[in-house]
Amino acid sequence: MASQCLRPQPQMGDRGVLRAERKRTPTGQGEAGSCCRKRPRIAETELPAKEERVDYFKRLPDDIIVSVLSKLSSSADSPSDLFSSMLTCKRFHVLGQHPLVLSMASSRCLAVSAKTWSDSSHGYLKRCVDCGNLDACYMLGMIRFYALEKRGSGASLMARAAIGSNPAALYSLAVIQFSGSGGSKNDKDPRAGVALCARAAFHGHVDALRELGHCLQDGYGVRKNVSEGRRLLVQANARELAAAISFLPAWQKQRRPLTAAGVTVAGETLPGCCPLLSDYGWNLPAPEPHPANQFLKEWFEARAGSAAEGLRLCSHRGCGRPETRRHEFRRCSVCGLVNYCSRACQALDWKLSHKAECFPMNPQAFDGGVGAAAGDDDAVVIEEA
Repeated sequence: MASQCLRPQPQMGDRGVLRAERKRTPTGQGEAGSCCRKRPRIAETELPAKEERVDYFKRLPDDIIVSVLSKLSSSADSPSDLFSSMLTCKRFHVLGQHPLVLSMASSRCLAVSAKTWSDSSHGYLKRCVDCGNLDACYMLGMIRFYALEKRGSGASLMARAAIGSNPAALYSLAVIQFSGSGGSKNDKDPRAGVALCARAAFHGHVDALRELGHCLQDGYGVRKNVSEGRRLLVQANARELAAAISFLPAWQKQRRPLTAAGVTVAGETLPGCCPLLSDYGWNLPAPEPHPANQFLKEWFEARAGSAAEGLRLCSHRGCGRPETRRHEFRRCSVCGLVNYCSRACQALDWKLSHKAECFPMNPQAFDGGVGAAAGDDDAVVIEEA
């Protein structure tokens, strides 16, 4: 006790000694203990973590992305629209080849170019066919039948699309039946062609409706009925007019060009237009060909504009169909310089260009019953070559 009383007291400036004294002082004893208590340290693991960046795209289910890509493929204007989206990321590249996406691809999304045709293009169309795409069946069927000259597989693909009520495939099979394409002259079946045209017209194919009207007027493959044929031809023109107005409303204010005397000139058109519906006073651009016909046109243009030696192409610039045997197509009975695969192609080409180019090879050519009325769809008779 005496030694404790004689121990010198630590000075206030000696911080180390004070700290040691505080450690020896028991805590929890009155006010002195509460003043000397340390604040407990918080472990680093208990600190709130920084907010991490969340990738919401990775959390999207595959079904939603497939649905978006399906909408894109069904409304795409070209194959590049779908392919550019597939190059965005690896997930898009995988889901872009989903069967649902390929089955809903539109004809424009399947519009492969003849200039860049390759095994990969053929494989792309084949995958779409395997997924049940009817437009791909028709597109690949036309390419195989006419361009690659694989008649059997091409006809079977078009028949598969026709069974699914594809209007373009139904009309193409009708043209094959009318001309006997892929076979001999004895393989023609006009009645089957008329039946296929009627079904295609029922599904809204304008060229099939026009072809059916000419068949009724001429009595080709069906009982002759001139009044009903004319009604169908007028209906085909009206459908083209309605389709043009719905896509380009600016044409509603367009008028037919007049001469200085105020008289309408037959066959006169605005730049880039054709008198396809001149009977109604409208000047419309030439109808856009189907991607399959555009492919055939480019394919044979790259081969000096001919299918094979002695075979000719349809003179209608939006068709592209070649002959599969010599003298298969019918020629113009006036000039004898143009030939067509069908009456519908003849009527369209007459309105577009041949009306101004057709001249008889001799004066006796007019005795062949050529109707010269301006605006008539049957103004020129086509006969067997």
